[in-house]
Amino acid sequence: MEEHQIKERLLAENFEFRRLHDEHRDHDFHLSELSAKPFLTPEEELRERELKKQKLFLKDKMALIVRDFQKSLQD
Repeated sequence: MEEHQIKERLLAENFEFRRLHDEHRDHDFHLSELSAKPFLTPEEELRERELKKQKLFLKDKMALIVRDFQKSLQD
């Protein structure tokens, strides 16, 4: 099973993966809003950094779920 198929299956069947995915997507949306601004206030710069960190953390957690799922298919 290819990775994109695994992700589609996890989105359909795994609540935690879907929650992480939705939160990751929301952070991405907010980051795109910030990047559309000509300049950022210090508060917005801080928010941008926090969103990027959170987004990376979510991506890592989703990758772990994918790896665990792949391993379960091999067992």
